[in-house]
Amino acid sequence: MASALHPPRAPKPRSALRSHYYESFLEKKGPCDPDYKKFWAGLQGLTIYFYNSNRDFQHVEKLNLGTYVKLRDEAPRGSSWDPGTYFSLVLSNQEIKFKAESLESREMWKGFIFTVVERRVPANLTLLPGHLYMMAEALAKEEARRALETPSCFLKVSRLEAQLLLERNPENGNLLLRPSGDGTDGVSVTTRQRLNGAYVFRHYKVKREGAKFVIDLEEPFSCSSLDEVVNYFVTHTNRALVPLLPDEDYEKVLGYVEADKENGESVWVATSARRPGPAPATGSPKLPPPESLPLSSQNKVPLLPPLPPLPGQEEDYVTPIGDAPAAEYENQDVPSPSGPIIPKPKLAKVQAKLPRPSTAPKPDLKLLNSGLTRKPAASEAQPFSATAGLAEVTAELQEKLQRRRALEY
Repeated sequence: MASALHPPRAPKPRSALRSHYYESFLEKKGPCDPDYKKFWAGLQGLTIYFYNSNRDFQHVEKLNLGTYVKLRDEAPRGSSWDPGTYFSLVLSNQEIKFKAESLESREMWKGFIFTVVERRVPANLTLLPGHLYMMAEALAKEEARRALETPSCFLKVSRLEAQLLLERNPENGNLLLRPSGDGTDGVSVTTRQRLNGAYVFRHYKVKREGAKFVIDLEEPFSCSSLDEVVNYFVTHTNRALVPLLPDEDYEKVLGYVEADKENGESVWVATSARRPGPAPATGSPKLPPPESLPLSSQNKVPLLPPLPPLPGQEEDYVTPIGDAPAAEYENQDVPSPSGPIIPKPKLAKVQAKLPRPSTAPKPDLKLLNSGLTRKPAASEAQPFSATAGLAEVTAELQEKLQRRRALEY
C-alpha cells in the first residue's frame, strides 16, 4: 500500500536561521538552580543563547560575557563515565557552572569563549588544527562586528556626569567612554579605582585619526574600533578595569509631571491612580479636596440661610420705652435658652396700661374748677356793665389755664 505523499516543507527564512560561532548541547547550573538543566546553547558575539532544543529559533535564556573574569575546570567526579566534562565561567557578579557532552566539547566551549573575550586564539588548550582554524574565523567575524557597533559603556555624558555614574554604580563597572570635551571626533575614557582607602578618577584622551582611534599615552596605541579601545584598557590593567554596564530600568506605571497652581511646585502624577472615565475639559477649574483647602478660604465663615421670623416678634417693638422700668430685670428668674419665648404677657401689660389716663383723679379737678366758674342761668341775667364783662373774660381765661395745667400734670 502506497503511503500518502506529504507536501515538501518550506525552507526556513534566512532571518530565522541562527548564525552562532559555536553551538552544541550544554548543561547549565546557575547560583540559584538546584541542579543542572540541559539546553541547546550557541555563542554569538559576547552572548551565549540557550534554547530548549536544537530545532528552536527562539532562545529562552541568555548570558552576557561582558563581565568575564576567568574560566576554570571543575575537578572530575572520579567515575569512569565522567572524564572531566565540567567547567565554570566566573563573572564579576556570579559564577555559572556547565557540563559539556564530552571533553572535546568542553575544550571547544572554553576556546570560543576565550577567543571572543580576549580577542585572540588561545594556545594553551588541547585542540586540533581544525578547531583553531574555526576559532580564527570566529575572531575575524567578531572583529568586524565590533567595528560597526558602539560599546555599551559609551555614554553621551560630561566629565562630571561620568564621575557621578561610576560613583553611584560601583557594582556595574569602573570604566566608561564618553565624547571628548574639546569638541573633536575623539573620545575620552574615565576610570574610577580605589587607592589607599580613597577613590581616584582618571581621564584618558583617545584621538580620531582617519579610521583609527589612537590612545594618547606616553607610547600611543592605535585601535581599529572603540571596542578595541575598551579591550586595551581591560587587558593592560590585569582586568582591574571593568566596562560599565548601566542597568536598564523601565517604568511600569505611566505618569507625568504636573505643576501645582497653589504653590507652584511640580509633582509626579500616576495615571493609574486616577479613576477611569472621560478626560476633564482643559479649561474647567480643578476642585481641590476639602482637606486641602487653603488657609484663607478656611477662615471664611460660610453664608447661612435667613432665619424665619419668630412668632410674635413684632410685639417686642410695640411696647413704649418708658413703660419698661429698669427694675423689671433685677432679681428675676432668667428663663433657659432652650425654653420657648412667649411674649404674650407683655402684650397684656401694654393693653392694661392704655386705659390709665381715664382712671386718674384728674377729672375731679376739672369738675371743681367748672363748678366754681359756672355761668349764671338765663333767668338770673344781670345788667351789662364793662366791669362785669371784664370779670367774665378773666374767669374764662383762668378756666382754660387750669385745664391746660391739669392736662400737663
